[in-house]
Amino acid sequence: MRLRITHDTRYRYEPPVLTALHMAYLTPPATRRQHRLDARLQVLPAPLSVTESLDIYRNTRSFFEIASPHGELFVRASSLVETRPPEPVESSQSWDAVRDSFVYHVGAEWHPVAEFIYPSHHVHPGEAFADYARPSFAPGRPLIDAARELMQRVHQDFTYTSRSTEINTPAIQALEQRRGVCQDFSHVMLACLRSLGLPARYVSGYLLTHPPAGQPRLVGSDASHAWVAVFLPDVAARHDGHGWYDLDPTNRRDGWGTPGEDFVRLAVGRDYADVSPIRGVIHGGASHQLEVGVTVEPCAAASLAEAPPLPIAPLR
Repeated sequence: MRLRITHDTRYRYEPPVLTALHMAYLTPPATRRQHRLDARLQVLPAPLSVTESLDIYRNTRSFFEIASPHGELFVRASSLVETRPPEPVESSQSWDAVRDSFVYHVGAEWHPVAEFIYPSHHVHPGEAFADYARPSFAPGRPLIDAARELMQRVHQDFTYTSRSTEINTPAIQALEQRRGVCQDFSHVMLACLRSLGLPARYVSGYLLTHPPAGQPRLVGSDASHAWVAVFLPDVAARHDGHGWYDLDPTNRRDGWGTPGEDFVRLAVGRDYADVSPIRGVIHGGASHQLEVGVTVEPCAAASLAEAPPLPIAPLR
């Protein structure tokens, strides 16, 4: 499946910002299940420079500096990605064996995925999360089966409710109220897995949605998406370290390498704080308004230059 993603971000400042330095995670990577054909970043007002580098998780991050006063910042990230469906995979390693393999002891060799067991900015493991997860994690049960059931339970027990939470809503609050958005579902599931001593990471990206029957696809009407991935050591041992298994509790989709060919991975980290789309430091702009619009659509073009132009829609 070939997909074009347009991610528009607009900040309006009052009073104007005098200078700004920003970092953006808006460029999809090349992975086993997706191939990046093209990616472009448009910034207005024009920055002094735009540079790219890889972070510790090998996500592409872009840096740009604006040295002139501005009352509005507009950032458009355009990407063209070719995706493939998940690969079949077999895993029989029990969840408790995986947990025990990451318990630290003297002389133990440090495994790089171990950092995904510990607390992070938005994910604080605790007994409440362990209690919720335990019914799915009987002793000796394969981790892949237990994680799938946990994903299904979160999908069934939680209600997707737009604007019911904020970016900084604690995962424990989402667990208690049993509602939220994809970010909350992912943080809850991460906290559950980590509370049992299992490495799990946050995945940001996009999902192709379908407009109602007979209705056109609206520019800017989609949203970014989030899901989780759990580490399967036995799969990693057979496939050159590629042991992350993706699980989307919002849509009850899962697969090795991707939950589906209609998903596009953007970045991975310990939680949302590691991969927020845009962050920065500004001088001025005591208050601001933020608007975001995302469009994900099938596209037959081989590059963004060949794709029909997408208008800059009024952001809501």
